[in-house]
Amino acid sequence: MTHAEALLKKIAHGEAKVAVIGLGYVGLPLAVEKAKAGFTVVGIDRKADRVAQVNRGENYIPDILASELALVVKSGKLRATQDFSAVGEVDVVTICVPTPLDKNKQPDTSYIESVVELALPYLHRGQLVVLESTTYPGTTEEIILPQIESRGLKVGLDVFLAFSPERVDPGNERYKTKNTPKVVGGVTPSCTAVAKALYERVIDGEIFAVSSPRVAEMEKLLENIFRIVNISLVNELAMLCERMKIDMWEVIEAAKTKPFGFMPFYPGPGLGGHCVPLDPFYLSWKAKEYGFTTQFIELAGQVNDAMPAHVVARCMEVLNDCGKALKGAKVLLLGMAYKRDIDDLRESAALKVARLLVERGAILSYHDPYIPEFDQDGIALKSVSLTPATLAAQDLVVITAGHSNVDYQAVVKHAPLIFDARNATKGISSPKVVRLGAG
Repeated sequence: MTHAEALLKKIAHGEAKVAVIGLGYVGLPLAVEKAKAGFTVVGIDRKADRVAQVNRGENYIPDILASELALVVKSGKLRATQDFSAVGEVDVVTICVPTPLDKNKQPDTSYIESVVELALPYLHRGQLVVLESTTYPGTTEEIILPQIESRGLKVGLDVFLAFSPERVDPGNERYKTKNTPKVVGGVTPSCTAVAKALYERVIDGEIFAVSSPRVAEMEKLLENIFRIVNISLVNELAMLCERMKIDMWEVIEAAKTKPFGFMPFYPGPGLGGHCVPLDPFYLSWKAKEYGFTTQFIELAGQVNDAMPAHVVARCMEVLNDCGKALKGAKVLLLGMAYKRDIDDLRESAALKVARLLVERGAILSYHDPYIPEFDQDGIALKSVSLTPATLAAQDLVVITAGHSNVDYQAVVKHAPLIFDARNATKGISSPKVVRLGAG
């Protein structure tokens, strides 16, 4: 029996042991789903607090049901450790670590390289290794494959290597890890077959096999490039609509009535999260290796990077129209998370707006029911209660997240002036409200 046949048999019978490296927004939900599918799972993370929380069955990722995590931990199907020697005890290794950009918007693959290096002494024949971290086309074969084969293991015969991009959308009530379709691309056909078999046991959504890791890596970037380009388009048109005294939100609602050929995207104070603001620039960087400039990506980045400054400029204008200066004004940001109804601060546009407001002399406070406090970029604040007195004491309230559990009727009633960058006050008519993209 070949190594591939033996591994396929273990997967089919639910006997494969699985390691998930990285227990963040991607890794922990995946570890829970693999444990629920019947596999014995060990999560590996270098953060001691995460490891301790998992082993206590304590959830820290909003998209996971706390009861499900507690159940798989209690049953012994999931445990966590900081010790990479656990890799030697498993049949499957899934890598879910961050892939950030540096200050020059160049990919930082050091997390991938580091965990592979730590796992390398424990890799053995008959294992499947899957990278889920979003990255540029070629990462799996250019970085991980040579490291594995340096151990004398032949990929496709001894060890099986594939890329399967994560598709996590924090806060999405409809699509979670369990029911979102997956794409897998292996280095060889046998690598693809083994990876596909694994995810078919774990995921309810369809598993799409592609011809190589490079196709799967490019596919994930296309998803996010599609979003950044279209968001930049509506942001640019929103700025134009402000000058033309046209309501961009009404324009989008009208365009949505077309049953084909249109997909709605919405303006906002800028992009946030770990994916859309960063991932497209992996490809932009890689394209230079081929003497190619990705003009749409570069332009989209410029437009979206300018949105926090545009929001602050509009705040200055609406205050000025009331005879007030931004310097010394009391400004409350309503929402620090990068999008509604989540507790994720990563790359949040609200943080950038906050920094610009402080630099211009505003007296800043914020309210966010999901983020009780933050300390970033030299700004440390705690969320204030959203009382009538708090709202009335402000010179300006800026809606930057649009959380659904905020009473916007009360905000409009008690705040003297509102700049709404999320259209959260839709349907509330008041001269005190000025909306992004609405003139």
